[in-house]
Amino acid sequence: MYRPAYPNPRLHPPTPLQFLTIHRWVYVPDKIQTDALVIAIHSCQSSAQKYFANSKIPWHQGSDRKGYITVWPSSTTECWDVSSKASLSHDGGGDSNAIANMIKHALTQYNIDPQKVYVTGGSSGAMMSNVLAATYPDLITAVSLYSGVPAGCFVSSSGGSAQWNNTCSAGQSTATPQKWGDVVRAMYPGYNGTRPRMQIWHGSVDGTLSPRNYDETIKQWTNVLGASTAPVSSRPDTPEKNYRMDDFGASVEGIWAVGVGHSVPSHLDASEAWFGL
Repeated sequence: MYRPAYPNPRLHPPTPLQFLTIHRWVYVPDKIQTDALVIAIHSCQSSAQKYFANSKIPWHQGSDRKGYITVWPSSTTECWDVSSKASLSHDGGGDSNAIANMIKHALTQYNIDPQKVYVTGGSSGAMMSNVLAATYPDLITAVSLYSGVPAGCFVSSSGGSAQWNNTCSAGQSTATPQKWGDVVRAMYPGYNGTRPRMQIWHGSVDGTLSPRNYDETIKQWTNVLGASTAPVSSRPDTPEKNYRMDDFGASVEGIWAVGVGHSVPSHLDASEAWFGL
């Protein structure tokens, strides 16, 4: 963990990514052009600083280009807690609660429009993106997640946090759309408000989180958002060759990356378009 007294030179002013707490960094572009906020959540064995510096994660470049603020949470463990009851419950504590509080703070600190809060992440960060969409749908407008699993798929039978789940990672945790949707609804019982629009990316040869998790995640969110599991339209070679973009109505979009492994590169333009940035 970097300490504020010894900042990473890339993150030191004039680069306006500044240390706020041990869990969060924020990047404020030189020229703010919109009252939107993007939360960028790192993968396992990473950090906010490493994710920010990763050339495959160009969100700070988008921030410079379009003038939106980005917040970069940093986990204190190897992976995000997407398995404990605390993190899988609205206001239950855990990592999801911590990130939700970051969002709430940013709304007032930077005068963010509550209807323009977007979440993205890869691998463990994608899992947390799904968990946040389930536990704090009232705070999030849209999600663009890369190489994840359904919300609640990594649930721990022992109640532990940040635990690896071999059954889920291998694509052996399968259920009907209704059951996957019920998993989401149980994370915030009684919530009947608007839920985030979901954009889901996965590589066809992912050796870390089975490609089958793509299908299960599509099942989950089409059920939650009242869409069919069959796409209403499909665009080959979109947003690039060997990718296929499937639309399941206005609220769910899936991108299947043929021949791509676990690290599907962030496609800034396509994710920003989904967010409306």
